[in-house]
Amino acid sequence: MSFENISDRGLVILGCGRMGGAILQGLLKGGLSANSVWVVDPHPSDWLNGAGVHLNAELPENPAVVLVAVKPQMMADALPQLSAMAQGNTLFVTVAAGITIAGYEKMLGGQTRLVRAMPNTPAAIGRGVTAIVGNPNATPADLDTAEALMGAVGQVVRLDNEGQMDAVIGVSGSGPAYVFHLIEVMAAAGVAEGLDPDLAMRLAKATVGGAGQLAEDSDETPSKLRENVTSPGGTTAAALEVLMDPETGMPPLMRRAVAANIARNRELGK
Repeated sequence: MSFENISDRGLVILGCGRMGGAILQGLLKGGLSANSVWVVDPHPSDWLNGAGVHLNAELPENPAVVLVAVKPQMMADALPQLSAMAQGNTLFVTVAAGITIAGYEKMLGGQTRLVRAMPNTPAAIGRGVTAIVGNPNATPADLDTAEALMGAVGQVVRLDNEGQMDAVIGVSGSGPAYVFHLIEVMAAAGVAEGLDPDLAMRLAKATVGGAGQLAEDSDETPSKLRENVTSPGGTTAAALEVLMDPETGMPPLMRRAVAANIARNRELGK
């Protein structure tokens, strides 16, 4: 990404915890000057204190971008102090879950140029995936800027409309927790069959991590990759018969899990 506009006018990061910090680290590694960054965070980490950014200092009046990375419950107190920036040509990019574009426009004003982004936790190691969608005021260039910013921590996809965001949260936003639980239950199954707990966990972690990398890197679909390791009438086939059962297996279970996630997200957004 070219940081020329940000270098000239500055980037303000509101909240620099795990996600905000991961994005900042990715941007700095990508060549953005620390002197172009202003961070507002009441409890800065030791790393942030030594990052060379402007920390809790007077903010530029017209920054290129404000990255909103505070917790949703802190938003009502944090955002109004930046509302003056929304009157100009500053782009707001938010990575906070649970608040709609309409909610931000209520706090900042209807003229705000806004991109809503939903990353997931593997962003902490630069392996995240982020979905973005802009409000009507966001220009194509704004979406390009948001994509470049979030590209500092992984892949970026663009949504057709904000209505798709609930499904994104249900699949990729919360998805890492589903995978972590899969590791837990795979390891527990190994222990139940006589493996040492540490060995079972090591096997489960490496298997899930390796299979995920293979799925990303391969030109073949996950279905084809599954078929490649499944001999007819073999041991893998016996296990998949249980896992793929249309009534009791993973397909209906995952549909229920994602639906529960979306329902709860909508409740919290009211």
